[in-house]
Amino acid sequence: MQYRQFEDLPVWKDSAELARRMYEFSSSSQFNRHSGLRDQLERAALSVSNNIAEGFERGSTNELLAFLYIARGSAGEVRSMLKVLGGWSDFSNFKSQISDLISKSENISRQLYGWIESLKHSEISGQRHLDNKERARYSSKQSREDFLAEIDRINQTEAEKRQSKRKPS
Repeated sequence: MQYRQFEDLPVWKDSAELARRMYEFSSSSQFNRHSGLRDQLERAALSVSNNIAEGFERGSTNELLAFLYIARGSAGEVRSMLKVLGGWSDFSNFKSQISDLISKSENISRQLYGWIESLKHSEISGQRHLDNKERARYSSKQSREDFLAEIDRINQTEAEKRQSKRKPS
């Protein structure tokens, strides 16, 4: 599926939800004594969705990859801080909420990893570089690969038929 705007991306939606939930969580009075930690948690959580959005809007695969790595790093930072909080007695009443936020940030990291890996193996340099000539080249290559895959499938089917005829009944 092709996404035309970052707001349609499932990983962006999940990361925006993480930021919203983080702001709700950090509004707890427990953070009154830990304002620096609260600010860092909020900034890191918001950084995930912002970096996905900025990378998406840049128009090149290399820039998108750079911002996705930053977003993934921010998701890791969120997890790290939440795991530290989970061990503090001040936050013992929030174990379930902390666990849910950790799970959400882990899920986002997995989504980003999958997207990063697919982009690293893509031959498209990004929409900024995708002119008519490049589109035609990519389409031709894709058609050629599809054709070769179909020939392989036909050859495999024929080989299986020959094999089944050789087997004694």
